[in-house]
Amino acid sequence: MQSFMQKKENVVRNWYVIDAANKPLGRVATKAATILRGKNKPTFTPHIDCGDYVIIINASNVALTGNKLEQKMYYNHSGYPGGLRERTAKTMRENYPVEMVERAVKGMLPNGRLGRQMGKKLFVYAGAEHNQSAQKPVEIDID
Repeated sequence: MQSFMQKKENVVRNWYVIDAANKPLGRVATKAATILRGKNKPTFTPHIDCGDYVIIINASNVALTGNKLEQKMYYNHSGYPGGLRERTAKTMRENYPVEMVERAVKGMLPNGRLGRQMGKKLFVYAGAEHNQSAQKPVEIDID
């Protein structure tokens, strides 16, 4: 019996919406990364981008458990000496909620060309409105 291998020309892509309001960041990110990779489909093939499009709304209301708001740090470096910038999760959620959720999801995708291609199918919005209503996305509930 031969294994099934998906061809990139035959991939059927759907659109999904995830509401992140009062949901843990890790749960939202793992669900989104699974859908972006295509692991929720029976036709999953590791070396093909067979995933679907994901829209995450209410990123500014995502929950963090424990003391993560004060203790979790996000780091950026400009490349220059002394160019390290540190921000807490509380600052990120208040000022940059889209970047915070994008980092969590993209960190769970493969590194390299394939992962960057999958990351382009992610759309994150801080509020409840999104621009992809014409694609008729399906709402996904996170337990």
